[in-house]
Amino acid sequence: MEKIRSCRNELDKKLHEKNFFTDMLDKVEKKTKIPRVNFVLGFAGVLAIYLMFGWGSSFIATFIGFVYPAYRSMKALETFDKEDDTHWLTYWTVFASVSVIEAFTDLFFYWIPLYSFFKCALFVFMMWPGHNNGSQLLYQHVLRPYVLKQEKKIDSVLDAAADLAGDFSNAAKKRAAEVVAGVKQD
Repeated sequence: MEKIRSCRNELDKKLHEKNFFTDMLDKVEKKTKIPRVNFVLGFAGVLAIYLMFGWGSSFIATFIGFVYPAYRSMKALETFDKEDDTHWLTYWTVFASVSVIEAFTDLFFYWIPLYSFFKCALFVFMMWPGHNNGSQLLYQHVLRPYVLKQEKKIDSVLDAAADLAGDFSNAAKKRAAEVVAGVKQD
């Protein structure tokens, strides 16, 4: 119970920081007399229920996992703080990995009850403020060890792909030059 209270207090503190979103919450709080933390938690509850049973819930989960982090990443790029850059770069690395895995498994996961809810919960866990959020944990304990173990194979495949792309580009340039030369002769 103490952990829940601590998380709620941390959220309430974040909701009182000065920004566009909290300015809107301030107006809602004044008009409705509902504390902003209760309003946000209530909205999150309604959203959670919708993600469990609503139409388009997979899109909404991905939207949530994309929009806020994209905005925060843009803000991080405008600061000289390396820590926020690392935080969001780690998030996007893990997000991309999850998205690639999902591209192959979505056909099966789609049929699992509450899949979109858990997907959204994962994204929220990954973007949660702090040092031990989901993206840090997944990166340090899953993604990084795997990539380090497979690094030589990955580099080999990427080098071969780069060579193939270079060959294709050169062939396309050569063919385009031949076509242009043929048009000029006509």
